[in-house]
Amino acid sequence: MKYLTVVAAAALASLTVPAAIGQAPAAGPAAKTAPASKSWVQPKTPWGDPDLQGTWTSDDCIGTPLNRPANVGEKLYYTEQDLAQRQTQLAKQQQNDLQEFAPENQRVGTAPPSHWGERARRPCKQTSLVVDPPNGRTPDLLPEAKARPVPEGAGNNNPKADSWEDFSYYIRCISRGVTGSILPVIYGNGQQIVQGPGYVMILQEMVHEARVIPTDGRPHAGPNIRSYMGDARGHWEGGTLVVETTNFLGNRTGIGLNGGGTPTSDALKLTERYLRTGPNEMRYEVTVDDPKTYVSPFKIAFPLTQESGYRNFEYACHEGNYAMSDSLSGARAKEKAAAAAAKTK
Repeated sequence: MKYLTVVAAAALASLTVPAAIGQAPAAGPAAKTAPASKSWVQPKTPWGDPDLQGTWTSDDCIGTPLNRPANVGEKLYYTEQDLAQRQTQLAKQQQNDLQEFAPENQRVGTAPPSHWGERARRPCKQTSLVVDPPNGRTPDLLPEAKARPVPEGAGNNNPKADSWEDFSYYIRCISRGVTGSILPVIYGNGQQIVQGPGYVMILQEMVHEARVIPTDGRPHAGPNIRSYMGDARGHWEGGTLVVETTNFLGNRTGIGLNGGGTPTSDALKLTERYLRTGPNEMRYEVTVDDPKTYVSPFKIAFPLTQESGYRNFEYACHEGNYAMSDSLSGARAKEKAAAAAAKTK
């Protein structure tokens, strides 16, 4: 953690802050959210920007589906009865996580103990992460998007391994993309925000992406400069940080958990909004607009929270990147053994 904090601070300290040249034009209304307590006042940085700093997590929405089940219809929020049932389930899971030893006569597998995963601390009120359109589901894919190849390893950790390209960019520890880096998954949901005059930096725990976002009004980079995480530019709308990201490399990651699903195109534009609504809660939303992939834009939203003692941990991923060479060499060894066995028949 100390190492990551130093890296985060150094990244901001090393930036030369140019003179502000005006903020970008408004990009629509801020995220709708419940008002904070009347006694709470949004803090400011010493230079006057809203203070979003700290380590935030989306853990409370772990397990909430990206797309709402069709039988739920347009119901965005669970009922109080639903939430009470889910709270009971969480309490039961917490008790199970305290178990140090397997019960007598129970078959024991090789999986790690359940408490190794991260858990929601309270029930997520939403029935889906997609909040618009009203049915809570991503819009249909365009015909040309349906034809794009999806890496076999995008939905599992065991692709056929004919080539490194059979593995997703996430499994190869390259990138999960912008949305894949913040959507809640089973662990590693930390988002450390550090601010400096004219900049916001978001250091994401899993796959250690560090997004340095200028907020001084400078234009986007030219269209020939592209990356996995795109080119981000931010501005403030009242207390809301609005981040517009363009200049993505096409056909790399998708809009899904860990960047899975149909890869997006080079026309992708993301508009994110970060609004602090209380001392320990922030409302996050992102509008996805990819005219080469989806028939219409759509919006994802969920809360981020600060929890006592929560911090980013080092994400070593492949522990020296041995996994890729081991996976490929292991597949070749299995093929060699199968060929040898075939000759003896």
